[in-house]
Parts: sequence; C-alpha cells; structure tokens
Amino acid sequence: MGRKQATAVGGIAILLWALLALFTVGSVPVPPFQLNAICFGIGGVLGLIYVGATGGFSALYTISWRIYAFGTLGLFGYHFLYFSALRMAPAAEAGLIAYLWPLLIVLYSGLLPSETLRRGHIIGAVLGFLGAGLLVAGGGVGFETGAIAGYVLALVAANVWTGYSVISRRLGDVATASVAVFCLCSAVLSTLAHFTFEVTAWPSGQWGWASIIGLGIGPVGLAFYVWDVGVKRGDIQLLGTLSYGAPLLSTAALVLAGFAEASMVLVLAAVLITLGAVIAARAR
Repeated sequence: MGRKQATAVGGIAILLWALLALFTVGSVPVPPFQLNAICFGIGGVLGLIYVGATGGFSALYTISWRIYAFGTLGLFGYHFLYFSALRMAPAAEAGLIAYLWPLLIVLYSGLLPSETLRRGHIIGAVLGFLGAGLLVAGGGVGFETGAIAGYVLALVAANVWTGYSVISRRLGDVATASVAVFCLCSAVLSTLAHFTFEVTAWPSGQWGWASIIGLGIGPVGLAFYVWDVGVKRGDIQLLGTLSYGAPLLSTAALVLAGFAEASMVLVLAAVLITLGAVIAARAR
C-alpha cells in the first residue's frame, strides 16, 4: 500500500470519529467507562473475527507483549485520562486541551526519521486548532483555577494519544491485527474502571442500543484499525492536521440530526479548519 492510499485509509478514522458525538448522545444514560467497555469489546471481537477469517492469528502470537502493553496503554490510557479530566474540570475547557493532540502529532512527527516539519504544517495545524477550539469552547473559554488538576490530566491525555500515534509510526512491521488485542484489553480495564467509579446504567430504547453498537463498530472500533494503517504508512503530519476536521464534522452531524443548531461559530470554524488542511497539504 502506497503513502497516499494509506493516508486515505487513515482519513476514514476521522470520518468515523465525526459520528462519536452523535452516537454518544444517543447512548445516554450509559456512563463513559461502561460505554467504553462495551464498545471496545465490540471492536475487539469484530477485529478477531476478521483476523480469523483471513488466517492472521499466527501473526498475533509473534507480537511481543510489550507491543500489546503499549497499544493498550495508548487506547485505554487516553480514554481514562480524558474522562477523568472531564470529571475534574469544565468539559469545554478540558476537551479543548485534550484536543491538542492533532497539533502535537504534527510537531512531534517532525522528530521521526525521514519526516520533515515544514512551516506550512505548523501554520495549518495551528489554524485547525483555532477552528476546533471555537467549536469545543462554544466561542469562548474561561479557565478555572480550581480545576488545574483536570486541565493537567487533559494535557497528559493529549500527549498519550500523540505518543501512541507517533510511536506507532516506528512499529510499521507490527500487524494491524494487533489492534484487536489492544481493544479487548482496553475493554477489560474499562470494565474495572466502571465498577470502581460508576453506577451501571443501560440505554432505554432501540436508538440507545443502536448508538452503542454503532460506536463499537465505527468510532470505537474500525476507526482504530484504519488509524493504525494511516499513521504507520501514510502522511502522519497531514493526518494530524486533517484530524481537526473531526469536531467540525461531528458538530455538523449533530446539526443534521437536530441535536444542535447551526451558527456563525460553525461557519468560522469550517473556514479555519479547511484553510489549515489546505496549507498543510500544500506544505508537502
């Protein structure tokens, strides 16, 4: 698979993450760690079914436990830190800090062999961050000094996902099938976190169950597999910048579904994110 094709495959993850907010709204009142446990479980089982159908189980036995530990810490660690940050700080501000990861991917990837960090990459990523910031913060951010711990956890979460994505680039010879194990291990850890911190709740209708299944198949399932292909073989700097399109598309999906209203903030964010993506794409 060539670089352009792998980048396109990685871009599918961004489209799938655009459905994250819509399906998450539909899954109410299921708490986050319980939701993670179910969705990671679905994503992991579907991955194993595909691996079995393609005769890839032998490849899983050859992968070091260190790789499995790394992948599990990346998937579960990010979500654990993110949800913990939301518990300790205002959601908009914590979410904005956590969403620094596309910008950090662009910056950190410049340290990788055979990668060159150009001015256009930085400008594009910053514009994308500003656009995403408008959406996440609703047009204004007011940081609270009493929520410093939550902000710190959000920043650590951003670095964890960045590290997972960038280091995966160095693991290009590791089969993407390993992501199935990452998901299943993350499901187990999410289950433990759920019983430790949450009260069990289940969806109250067909749309709720459909949302959970949709999350497990797409944003918290297939997305991790195609992202693995993209960051390992594609243009990781362009993918980092394009990732700022996820909150834009996510907001648009909520508007189309009737859960949110269109606004000038959405239009301005679209302009900034699109401009940033164009600049980053032209940088190469």
